[in-house]
Amino acid sequence: MDKKGVHKDLHSYSIYMDILCKGGKPWKAVKLFKEIKKKGFKLDVVVYNIVIRAIGLSHGVDFSIRVFREMKELGINPTVVTYNTLIRLLCDCYRHKEALALLRTIMPRDGCHPTAVSYHCFFASMEKPKQILAMFDEMVESGVRPTMDTYVMLLNKFGRWGFLRPVFMVWNKMKQLGCSPDAAAYNALIDALVDKALIDMARKYDEEMLAKGLSPKPRKELGTKLLAADESQSTIQTQHY
Repeated sequence: MDKKGVHKDLHSYSIYMDILCKGGKPWKAVKLFKEIKKKGFKLDVVVYNIVIRAIGLSHGVDFSIRVFREMKELGINPTVVTYNTLIRLLCDCYRHKEALALLRTIMPRDGCHPTAVSYHCFFASMEKPKQILAMFDEMVESGVRPTMDTYVMLLNKFGRWGFLRPVFMVWNKMKQLGCSPDAAAYNALIDALVDKALIDMARKYDEEMLAKGLSPKPRKELGTKLLAADESQSTIQTQHY
């Protein structure tokens, strides 16, 4: 941009920093942030959110916390994105106690309210079903409505671990809250049932999916993969003749 004589503003820098961070080069985003500060730009919460993520990935979450404090000292108010970024970085390091302090105390004090994404950070890194279910209950009781991504994440996680009881607890809670399962949710449930060799029950949900106009995954255990292959072969033979 400079070579073409185009002036770079803070917005341009922020976009480029975000691209670098998402492109696996967070250290370059941090370097760019230092360049911005040297040029005397008036910084905002957007650029701080990006550098908090970038420096956390490249240097560690403790550096992110320092940048967060610097931002607050400058009078820049954090947003829910700021907190979700910090919570994610802390959870990725299994520092759940500190992440919970942000979620339960510091966020509300700053006028920010947790979102489903806030809780997803915990679900992704926690490794005990009881702990996850307790966090899920806290989420619902606090008034944060789970999204379909929440349900699919939990169904996949519990199913992968082979725990059917929490799978159905999440499934039933989804229905209680008036949320209709999509194809990803059904497929996660069916995969969990197939993995436990509960073929008849899996077939029941597979048929329920079809009745709702949703597309189940082809599964050899249910005979659906064979059916798909037969249909394909039939089509080829018809075209040949």
